[in-house]
Amino acid sequence: METDIVANMRHPRRATGAAPEADAPEADDRAAATAALTALFREHQLGLARTALMIVGDRATAEDVVQDAFTDLYRRIDRLTDHDRMLPYARAAVVNKCRTVLRRRRLAFRTGRTHEPPVWSAESAAMLGEERREVFLALRRLPQRRREALVLRYYLDLDEREIAEIMGIGVGTVRSTVSRALASLADLLGEEA
Repeated sequence: METDIVANMRHPRRATGAAPEADAPEADDRAAATAALTALFREHQLGLARTALMIVGDRATAEDVVQDAFTDLYRRIDRLTDHDRMLPYARAAVVNKCRTVLRRRRLAFRTGRTHEPPVWSAESAAMLGEERREVFLALRRLPQRRREALVLRYYLDLDEREIAEIMGIGVGTVRSTVSRALASLADLLGEEA
């Protein structure tokens, strides 16, 4: 009796008298969605982690952001019917989680606890090169929205429509934000626009 209650809690359709075979298509859909999500993770995890790194500024946090985004995506896998929409959803989830991290850092800064990203190691500096490092540091100094727009546009090479969808803003706002961000970045780097 107790095992029937537990089974019914896990499978509410069985409690209403539906045949166990009715869950088979649902299980197949879940298996297909899980396979699609696994393939998405393998193919895009590194790129999404790099995107998060450009927004939050440190590798460990970027990796955590991506892992949390995929974990949340897996938790909602039953609601995802269009597997082609998983990548845009994952991108949006990563950007939103980066925003949350930055919001928490600002709150910590206001209360006197500041976040210090890891010191640049010799290995990191050698890998990125001095010029790329300067651009990265200048990018970190941009306001959050401008930084996000530049990373999505030039790092992920997304078009304005995709950026608008991920950031939750209009296409015209994307254009003006990217333009202003490029001008600010040029100022920070001491270059002519």
